[in-house]
Amino acid sequence: MRIGVLQMTSGIDPAVNAATLVEAIADAAGDGAAMVFTPEMSGLIDRDRVRGGGKIVSEDEDIVLRAVRDAAAAAGIWVHLGSLAVRRPDGRLANRGFVIDAAGVIRARYDKVHLFDVDLPSGESWRESASYTGGDAAAVVDTPVGPLGLSICYDLRFAGLYAALSDAGATLLSVPAAFTRPTGAAHWHVLLRARAIESAAFVVAAAQTGVHEDGRATYGHALVVDPWGEVLLDMGEAAGLGYA
Repeated sequence: MRIGVLQMTSGIDPAVNAATLVEAIADAAGDGAAMVFTPEMSGLIDRDRVRGGGKIVSEDEDIVLRAVRDAAAAAGIWVHLGSLAVRRPDGRLANRGFVIDAAGVIRARYDKVHLFDVDLPSGESWRESASYTGGDAAAVVDTPVGPLGLSICYDLRFAGLYAALSDAGATLLSVPAAFTRPTGAAHWHVLLRARAIESAAFVVAAAQTGVHEDGRATYGHALVVDPWGEVLLDMGEAAGLGYA
């Protein structure tokens, strides 16, 4: 069964990002994919907390989520919307992924458990926990491509999460990401292959790529890996759709 994997360069305008997602969903369905996977923070990447924060709303108000649900229903395809920044009722944020079926119904949600708080040798410093609240539960959902275990980006470094997903029956693991270039070059391929091998599962990792409007740079290299650790798809740095 064929899947589509989106690699994109999300910017500071959710409406523009939504248009990219809608086009990709339609294209993937037209190319015969049963499901399409999108990266972490598909709807917005903006390091400016004032400018970006004002665009982060609740699920019910999110124009990207609404557009993706409508596009999935129109195209008749399942979507793993890798993640959106969502405002919680307490005012803090969640880095939340969604599995959406071919009728546009949300079948599962997953809030990123392990938040990205690091200081890199390159000088980059990230404190995701300053604004975001981490999730506290793993999630596995039945899909047309098999039982799917959900995770997001920095979760990749915590093997225990993937053991829990495997124990819960996942045969496919999704790792949507916005990896930095230094950490991606050092660890992205080896960690994804390790998670596939130790879990005896396929791994799908849709990715952000390139230089974004807010100035950050992401690694790209969206991957699909089989349970033997063989790379079935590596999209390099180019934005667009890939298939496996």
